[in-house]
Amino acid sequence: MKDVAARAGVGLKTVSRVVNGEAGVTPDTERRVQEAIDSLGFRRNDSARVLRKGRTASIGLVLEDLADPFYGPLNRAIEEVARAHGALLINGSSAEDPEREQELVLALCARRVDGLIVIPAGDDHRYLEPEIKAGIATVFVDRPAGQIDADAVLSDSFGGARAGVAHLIAHGHRRVGFIGDHPRIHTAIERLRGYRTAMEDAGLAVDDSWVSLGPTAPERVRSAVESMLAAPEPVTAIFAGNNRVTVTAVRVLAEHKRPVALVSFDDIELADLLGITVIAQDAATLGHTAAERLFRRLDGVDDEPAQVTLKTVLIPRGSGEIPPSADR
Repeated sequence: MKDVAARAGVGLKTVSRVVNGEAGVTPDTERRVQEAIDSLGFRRNDSARVLRKGRTASIGLVLEDLADPFYGPLNRAIEEVARAHGALLINGSSAEDPEREQELVLALCARRVDGLIVIPAGDDHRYLEPEIKAGIATVFVDRPAGQIDADAVLSDSFGGARAGVAHLIAHGHRRVGFIGDHPRIHTAIERLRGYRTAMEDAGLAVDDSWVSLGPTAPERVRSAVESMLAAPEPVTAIFAGNNRVTVTAVRVLAEHKRPVALVSFDDIELADLLGITVIAQDAATLGHTAAERLFRRLDGVDDEPAQVTLKTVLIPRGSGEIPPSADR
């Protein structure tokens, strides 16, 4: 800063004001200081700034897998809100592993991020209590925290699944299969609950062979779809519990001789061109809402933790409107 001040012919305080975007500097002086900064390659020492202000102007995001298309718009929305608040976003993927989630969260806390947004892999977040008490604002998104009170922003997994299955039933289906994610995941259980409720609402019994929960790896999903279609009384429709299940289900159904109806929870790329009926959730709004809530906490809002649930939307495109085959 001394070098910048000397080159621009100003005092240290003036350089500080320009670097920190403070008022009280004339346009001409600001231009000279900025030219000196550019010429000398000056960079602000953020470590010293942290020591002085007690804030790092950074937040952490722990999600399942950044490669999952669902998390792209969510991550981008959080990043845009952080940028608008002058903060840097640091993220990492838990790979749906509770131990890795905890490791990442605590590593971010050790680097003194101001706040955290977490898409939880585990169901016990008591390890975060000391960090929250120490002042690290925390918001959970997509799934609620386990065993602690914390802000959460969710999609209506139960209502969306119920509406999707009811849509299949309304088009004549009585044997509807459900293929979902790990049973320990909140969204998977809520979507299964929505499926069962829709079937119950219609007075339809659910055969155990019509329900499959587990990893979303293609081989597992393929096996589940083929098993449901090869049963003595095969399903005539499938409700796919998330986008990864849907992708594999579409591939398997394309190989099948008879048409089978399909509704997906989550939109997927090219779903409009492929004619896939979906229960769409707004990942960008999830991220934006969670990030704004986090920065409200950082700005001093100290109300009780709350859960915000965002609505989903049924988008009929053809696959969910296929009637049962006559020979079924």
